[in-house]
Amino acid sequence: MAERFAVITGASSGIGRELAHQFTRHRFDVLICADDGEIYEAARAIAEPGTEVIPVQVDLRTPDGVESLYRRIKETGRQVDALAVNAGVGQGGRFVESQLDDALSIVRLNVESSVHLTWLVLREMVARNQGRILVTSSIASMMPGSYQAVYNASKSFLQSFAEALQAELSDSDVTVTSLMPGPTETRFFQRADMAHNTRVGRSSKDDPTQVAAQGFAALMAGKRRVVGGGVATHAQYVASTFLPDRMKAALHSLMAKPLKRAG
Repeated sequence: MAERFAVITGASSGIGRELAHQFTRHRFDVLICADDGEIYEAARAIAEPGTEVIPVQVDLRTPDGVESLYRRIKETGRQVDALAVNAGVGQGGRFVESQLDDALSIVRLNVESSVHLTWLVLREMVARNQGRILVTSSIASMMPGSYQAVYNASKSFLQSFAEALQAELSDSDVTVTSLMPGPTETRFFQRADMAHNTRVGRSSKDDPTQVAAQGFAALMAGKRRVVGGGVATHAQYVASTFLPDRMKAALHSLMAKPLKRAG
């Protein structure tokens, strides 16, 4: 076994899977989870010689799912040196035309499960005055999410949550880092029904391997935040720091509003 142990949620694909691979490449044992069976294939793919990868299939949308994951963590007998709170989902489209269950599912996974799991793990980190937490936020947290209203709001919550924890833990050796990716080449847009009928879905996107490497490096350096991605994403981040919310909402509409079909 490696000396260090990390837990990564939402790790069957995309940024989460690449984050998990960053940990194993840097000599961490990992426990990875997702709600789909692909987590087992991901475990085989990211394993590195001398590291242990524990896959857990669990639905974090429910409190029972979070508690089940925590029990599996405790069963390892390992202290959590790093926690990557990454699991998340989105949904495109006009809010009043969405299904309520879809909207609430975003809140349950992105917000409620993140708070629940962080509370469980962070208390132990604080008790021993050691540990690192990475919260996958988004540059979407900085703008009203027209046609992704609940998703962007959930990421705004996570960004605020991470920054509040940073302030509360400033006198300790426990660090919290927010990873703020832009549009990234993952299954997100397909699952959100935005892959082919929105400008952002059709646009070029960042490499999840690059985003994960940036997030891991920032986490290990104890940085407060890192913008994940390339030049275009960093430019979008800079613009979001000074544009008024009304303009950001209009620009978001341009990218996320479903395109009219020809004919």
